[in-house]
Amino acid sequence: MKKIRISNIIPQIALLLLGLLFIAPFVFMLSTSFKLPSEIFEMPPRLIPRVFTLENYAQAFMTIPFFRYTLNTFLITFANVAGQLIIAPMIAYSLSLIDWSGKKIIFPLVLVGMMIPQQVTMIPLYMTFFRLGLTGSFWPLIIPAFLGIPSLYIFLLRQFFMGFPKSLIHAAKVDGASEIRIFYGIVLPLCKPALVAVSIFTFLYTWTDFLNPLLYLSRSEMYTLSIGLQAFVRERYVEWGPLMAASFLFTLPVIILFFAAQRQFVEGITLSGVKS
Repeated sequence: MKKIRISNIIPQIALLLLGLLFIAPFVFMLSTSFKLPSEIFEMPPRLIPRVFTLENYAQAFMTIPFFRYTLNTFLITFANVAGQLIIAPMIAYSLSLIDWSGKKIIFPLVLVGMMIPQQVTMIPLYMTFFRLGLTGSFWPLIIPAFLGIPSLYIFLLRQFFMGFPKSLIHAAKVDGASEIRIFYGIVLPLCKPALVAVSIFTFLYTWTDFLNPLLYLSRSEMYTLSIGLQAFVRERYVEWGPLMAASFLFTLPVIILFFAAQRQFVEGITLSGVKS
């Protein structure tokens, strides 16, 4: 009996320690954002500041146009989420629940496309958008989400659809329903967990993306928050207090989104790997 109890407790302790390890940087970031400059580099470090101050947050808003950068980031992020939710389910549905001869060739190509590093396609994509006259705008950051570029999202949704009850689709076809009606009326309403998982993954990737905005955006008023955070890194020093305050505000929407949709997110990830 004792052995059974110990075997149950050890994994829980390991998970607790691992959770504390992952949350420690966030806790120190939050603590530093409320500290005076004289307290930031104290040894040994203090988790709870002696004096709580909001000066770092005020300085963060004065250093960069925080609201403008936030609006830009939200615009690009929500456009990408919308693009993935519109295009990725269509592609995944065609590769899983529609019988056509080409899907056995297309799906391996999708997998190969997922394996190509972004650095390989970065220059050809930039040259394409440059020749179209779209560089320096938000379009290069939004258009790819609407083009069905091979991605993890297509793979996750395809795996989810592979476990979808075929009897529902056959019954709908017997009743005369078209593929479009089956897709929008039956399949999509029943795959909300997978769509939530795709939404969170897309939001997280786009919200924290630094390379693509840096590559395509040339005017400071169009910058995103990930680029704006670099304003706190000076040539000879780093403004740690304001940087931690801005970083906390930058991270907050992602944390709120995850906890708000945590159950659907975990369910979507779990069900996406049930059947291949």
